[in-house]
Amino acid sequence: MNHLVDQYFDSLSDKKVAVLGIGVSNRPLIRMLLARGIHVLACDKTPREKLDAEVLELEQAGAVLHVGEGYLDDVRADVVFRTPGMHPEIPALRRLRAAGAEITSEMEAFFEVCPCRIIAVTGSDGKTTTTTLIAKILEHAGHRVWIGGNIGAPLLPQAAEMTPTDLAVVELSSFQLMSMERSADIAVVTNVAPNHLDVHKDMAEYVQAKKNVFAHQSEAGKVILNYDNAITRGFAADANGTVEYFSRQTKPENGVYLEDGVIYRNGKRIMAAADIRIPGVHNIENYMAAACAVEGLATEEDIDEIARTFAGVEHRIEFVRELDGVKYYNDSIASSPSRTIAGLRSFPEKVILIAGGYDKHIPYDVLGPEICAHVKKLFLGGATGQKIRDAVERCPEYDPNTLEIVDCGSFEPAVRAAAAAAKPGDVVLMSPASAAFDQFKNFMVRGAFFKKLVKEL
Repeated sequence: MNHLVDQYFDSLSDKKVAVLGIGVSNRPLIRMLLARGIHVLACDKTPREKLDAEVLELEQAGAVLHVGEGYLDDVRADVVFRTPGMHPEIPALRRLRAAGAEITSEMEAFFEVCPCRIIAVTGSDGKTTTTTLIAKILEHAGHRVWIGGNIGAPLLPQAAEMTPTDLAVVELSSFQLMSMERSADIAVVTNVAPNHLDVHKDMAEYVQAKKNVFAHQSEAGKVILNYDNAITRGFAADANGTVEYFSRQTKPENGVYLEDGVIYRNGKRIMAAADIRIPGVHNIENYMAAACAVEGLATEEDIDEIARTFAGVEHRIEFVRELDGVKYYNDSIASSPSRTIAGLRSFPEKVILIAGGYDKHIPYDVLGPEICAHVKKLFLGGATGQKIRDAVERCPEYDPNTLEIVDCGSFEPAVRAAAAAAKPGDVVLMSPASAAFDQFKNFMVRGAFFKKLVKEL
């Protein structure tokens, strides 16, 4: 048993604890606190009449609910767990901090009590696939692995079962990292491009958050960086531990690289890139990052076996069906231009693209040339639809005779219009380059709805 968990919760026994956000990641935390007799104030912006049964069960178990409009008003607590998407410098948290409250999160608490080595993955794109690959490779190598974080499963409730010989593999978002004061033993940064600027005050803050994945490492730590991304390559100057790179474009002195279709580590062959079952050059990068992370913990054979058998993560260029010679792909995870660009480059032919959604206030200029190069028909919906159209029409390469653009207003009409326009041999790709929050709870709900519509065609 991991006694660090008992020590941590014992330290909260005489304190008032507030949990801000009663979403998936915080509900197990609330149950843990209540089970140990700790006073819990559970706060959420959802009004009482819209609370689901599980939240009401937490209230019956002893949690005091503070919900609806003004849910952060008049909150008093000794320890505050913020939900990952909440900026740590909003006025309510500044007020609580000034009053002496300790501001933390479920993930920060997990880093305090985890008894084993932690491998953490962050980046603008590729986090979930890379995290999943690392975990699967390590499991194939015989390790006991715990996977979670931003990937969906909170790890703090599982920490009591962990032992020092286990390995924890966590995906971390910029929101989770912003206030972290501990770093992973092995940190991976897949890439950094503009994202989430609707929450971060500027790009500098976003970049600094990503650095936190390795900023608190000792000399014994290791950080793995994408050499081909100028921002991540620059992170090396701030690293305390060992720096290892991965690259498709060059041969770094220390790291993993691609040469003539083969992936090598420091001159030693790992595997052929053609062994990778999931499509796209960005997934070659994900495998190279994973190969760096598992160095000394798994063999080349373990890496190659997962490459040959792993079919990909749901909502990431996920094949849905073929109907009347038309192939449909769900890339709902693509909530930024860089992610959609990676998706477009995964197909040899020009595709029919469905794009647009919630506006995160990020630039779309880089997407225009890629759409001109890889798309033959573009169906747009959502708040960013006009931004995407503008980015395409500003391109010197744009030719309205070869690239049709259709504004559909919202998601479902765009899907139906794209399907109606498709002919045998076409690929229809839903890769929005935008978040889902304008019409859906998250990208997973959007992806599931897309698959439902496609399967009903």
